[in-house]
Amino acid sequence: MAEYEIFFKESVWKDIRKVPKGNLKKIMTRIEKLADNPRPFGCEKLTGEELYRVRQGNYRIVYLIQDNELTVWVIKVGHRKDIYR
Repeated sequence: MAEYEIFFKESVWKDIRKVPKGNLKKIMTRIEKLADNPRPFGCEKLTGEELYRVRQGNYRIVYLIQDNELTVWVIKVGHRKDIYR
């Protein structure tokens, strides 16, 4: 299986600054694993959109998969209670 390239939407860097360092390492590891398998067990396709979501503890990573270009765009990272505001 081909490896996907990971890109981040500019606003994600603001989201990441809010994450405690202990959780940030786990989140970044989870994002890196999306390069090997962008649809891992437990990911959910968001209704009505071409976006997917994976959990990392109490945090959610929302991303877009572009299979034709082999890219994954991370759209949002946030605490579960804040992600859909």
